Amino acid sequence: AEKVLGYDLLSLCLEGPRDALDRTQHCQPAVFVASLAAVEKLNHLQPEVRGRGGREGRAGGRGGGASGLPRGAAEAALGSVCPQVVERCVAAAGYSVGEFAALVFAGALDFAEALYAVKVRAEAMQKASEAVPSGMLSVVGRREANYKFACLEARKHCESLGIENPVCTVSNYLFPDSRVIAGHLQALEFLQENARKYYFKRAKMLPVSGAFHTRLMEPAVEPLAEVLKSIEIQKPLLCVYSNVDGKKYMHSKHIQKLLVKQVVSPVLWEQTMHSVYERKQGTEFPYTYEVGPGNQLGAILKQCNLKAWKQYKHVDALEDEEEAEI
Repeated sequence: AEKVLGYDLLSLCLEGPRDALDRTQHCQPAVFVASLAAVEKLNHLQPEVRGRGGREGRAGGRGGGASGLPRGAAEAALGSVCPQVVERCVAAAGYSVGEFAALVFAGALDFAEALYAVKVRAEAMQKASEAVPSGMLSVVGRREANYKFACLEARKHCESLGIENPVCTVSNYLFPDSRVIAGHLQALEFLQENARKYYFKRAKMLPVSGAFHTRLMEPAVEPLAEVLKSIEIQKPLLCVYSNVDGKKYMHSKHIQKLLVKQVVSPVLWEQTMHSVYERKQGTEFPYTYEVGPGNQLGAILKQCNLKAWKQYKHVDALEDEEEAEI
């Protein structure tokens, strides 16, 4: 990883400083690598567990992402009721940047090439976020909440302040009644101040540097597109679900197109969870492993599908296994 990135990622993760690690340009590669490291830990704990990488040098893993959930990880639905699981994995998904790790695990991307793409993506998104004062607001709403209307009024507020073509939109669909709204800081501050008016039970700013998954990230599109044109992408060896539409990737060109589109499109995580766990009544749910730093996606799964969550486990490469059981 150090050869590709040009800096000591392991040292940054273990020793900090924290503010440097939290920067998008470092956070994204860190989550990508840590997610795949967690898969290797799972392989070590369960020797029968193996990744699906097809050619030499490929790392098996299902990655977890950051944006909206800055320390997010990934979900992988595993198709056996036996704990010896990865060899029989039937589906994978990654949250935001975690999608790259999911595709490495599925044999579609080479680890080093994917890491370089993540590096370019992260640096371009960092630069875009610094161009406009912007951010992300985590919202839990009541059933009466109308997120589109709230965003519309927030944009009108920005226009009254003289901001041209303001951005305020849902950028992440997490679980029923929970969204992340991203855009200009003035719009998000307006929503926080008027939370009761829009039936928001909670409205909390996230510790991220920009309005990810909105059109404010358009400057990052071209750099990522150019990198993805230059690397080899293969058809995944198992189902990987896209953040953009919550559906399975079909072929390499499809992956290339949607990974670029994802940068400026909302993450449809709630919809993805419904797609992954859709099954006939009476069919047992698969084991699910969230791999990487943080267990936020497990909490989301619990809200989306309680039965599926009962077969869930979190694996973190840096966490002591005995501590994880406590």
